[in-house]
Amino acid sequence: MRLASVQARARRAAEEREEPPPGPAPPSTHHSDHQFKNMKSKFFNELTHMPMPMWAIGAIVVVVLALVACLCFCIWKKCINKGKKPKKVRERKGGRGRRKKEGAGEGEEGKEGEGKEGEEEEKENFGKLEFTLDYNFTDNQLIVGILQAENLAAMDMGGTSDPYVKVYMLPDKKKKFETKVQRKNLCPVFNETFIFKIPYQELGGQTLVLQVFDFDRFGKHDVIGQISIPMNSVDLAQPLHEWRDLVGGEKEEVEKLGDICISLRYVPTAGKLTINIMEAKHLKAMDCGGLSDPFVKVVLQHQGKRLKKKKTTVKQNTLNPYFNESFSFEIPFGQIQKVQVLITVYDYDKLGSNDAIGKVWIGFGASGVGLRHWSDMLANPRRPVAQWHALCPEEEVDEALKKPLR
Repeated sequence: MRLASVQARARRAAEEREEPPPGPAPPSTHHSDHQFKNMKSKFFNELTHMPMPMWAIGAIVVVVLALVACLCFCIWKKCINKGKKPKKVRERKGGRGRRKKEGAGEGEEGKEGEGKEGEEEEKENFGKLEFTLDYNFTDNQLIVGILQAENLAAMDMGGTSDPYVKVYMLPDKKKKFETKVQRKNLCPVFNETFIFKIPYQELGGQTLVLQVFDFDRFGKHDVIGQISIPMNSVDLAQPLHEWRDLVGGEKEEVEKLGDICISLRYVPTAGKLTINIMEAKHLKAMDCGGLSDPFVKVVLQHQGKRLKKKKTTVKQNTLNPYFNESFSFEIPFGQIQKVQVLITVYDYDKLGSNDAIGKVWIGFGASGVGLRHWSDMLANPRRPVAQWHALCPEEEVDEALKKPLR
């Protein structure tokens, strides 16, 4: 009995040694899935309750990624070009050393060359003008001849110009002359002579100006070039005949001649045109004392033919005269469309000829204010229509009247 129990105990001990120790129990899959879902829901709940919206977070992420990409690109670029940089630096240093040595000998020559090139670039070609000068000591006359011009600058779109020459004396500009316009010609021939009646003693302080313009029918005339001749630098004991290069001249300052107020009235049934010269202001001073003795001359033309003329009284020693004088003309309704009214303000001179201060053109063929005033009169029959007009140089108005009218 005792032996049998001992054997049974030995058998149980051997079985216990052979059996592996029990391992930990396998985790429950159901429990792990439940835990992941809880974490996911908690994460999204936190996102939805954050103070910034989702699009702002996305934008921040994009900006951060872009900055990281730029940083990586800069690092890559720097690493790639690292081996080439010393070579460039050596080339620059070598070039600087060579330039210092060469520049020491060539510095002065380079400066002189650049100066000459700059002068050549600045010097433009405006053309040349041939003229003559002579003085008649018996009659106290300065005789200016404008012969021809060559290689004038092209001012029009077609590569040509319509040149003419304006001749006047400085500083007074009291008397001006103009040649005829030569159409589409860069080498025009003028062959015109002009006479200034100036005592020889007064010539020394004056300057003769020959100014070449490009004529423009619808705009301001452009200055091509000019020649200024101080009379104290010319020997008038013998005639002068020469060519001179034109230099770029500034546009002639527009001289303010004054303004005049005019009233127009037309009665179609009676065929009666009434022109009232009301007043003028800021007239140009024509006398030595800084005043003028103005009066107004009214001329009526029909298709270039003078019909009638009238004059106002002379207002003594004033630049702002008040006239208020009316003139009536009989013009049939069939002719009123082609009528031109020319109004000229003169400075009265007892001893010599009356000097024109300025002129106004109203009516057929006029432009600007002159045409608008005439149209307003025709559109308002029997009613007086008043308008201020700026006076223009008499030569400009006369030149415009010579052109063919449409």
